[in-house]
Amino acid sequence: MKHLWLTAKLDIVESLRSRWFMIYSLVFGGIVALLFAFGLTESRVLGFIGLSRLLVTYIQLSMAILPIFVLITTVRSVAGDREAGVFEYLLSLPVSLSAWFWGKIVGRYLVVFTPVFLAMLGAAVWAMIVDVEVPWSMFLFYTGLLAAMAWCFLGMGMLISSMARSTDVAQGAAFMLWLTMLLFLDLILLGVMIQGHIAPEAAVGVALANPLQVFRTAALMLFDPQLVVLGPSAFVIFDHFGATGFMAYGLIYPTLLGTICAFIGYQLFRRGDLP
Repeated sequence: MKHLWLTAKLDIVESLRSRWFMIYSLVFGGIVALLFAFGLTESRVLGFIGLSRLLVTYIQLSMAILPIFVLITTVRSVAGDREAGVFEYLLSLPVSLSAWFWGKIVGRYLVVFTPVFLAMLGAAVWAMIVDVEVPWSMFLFYTGLLAAMAWCFLGMGMLISSMARSTDVAQGAAFMLWLTMLLFLDLILLGVMIQGHIAPEAAVGVALANPLQVFRTAALMLFDPQLVVLGPSAFVIFDHFGATGFMAYGLIYPTLLGTICAFIGYQLFRRGDLP
């Protein structure tokens, strides 16, 4: 455990010095600042006012930005160290492969999740200062969703990084994975269902295997409890999960998927040719 936390600390220090972390932090901090600047805390949409409206907008923007940031920066971890020859030094040090790999994951997770959480927390603190009501239940649920999504794509990134032999290949694979998930959101699935005459349950099943779709749908649950925007697909979701069940699914499934991907990545990393 000592070596794991030392590896995590080293990864955090390296990330704090990098330009990508500065840009990453400015993006999410800037989003919250712009939302406040454009007066979203004073607007009303379908009954959502104050910080509720800001959180809904913030979570939708995070769905587009967070995954690609996490994937692109994470895939450089193992693949980049392999290209730089770090593993040759690693094998000469009293650090186990498991401590190094999982330490990398812990450190990178803290780095990618902290700016996202601090941006939301800063919005909540400012709302209390200016006497705007803070929807704490929504705040906690959205925090859980962001934590689950960050862990999910972190695990995927570590798996890709363990498989790829170069940084360029790893980044290309990460971008293709992100693009594929975007393509399999509602509109594409609707077209496939109409053209292929497949069962609605099958189309919804494919959609719910996509962590981006799960995150988006779970985030909509608080804003649109009946999921009117999803049309008939909402009936399939409510019949199989129910509202509370799907909200739990939105937290558990991405976390489990990220853990499985990270474990497979560790097995490939441990058995592979490190140098």
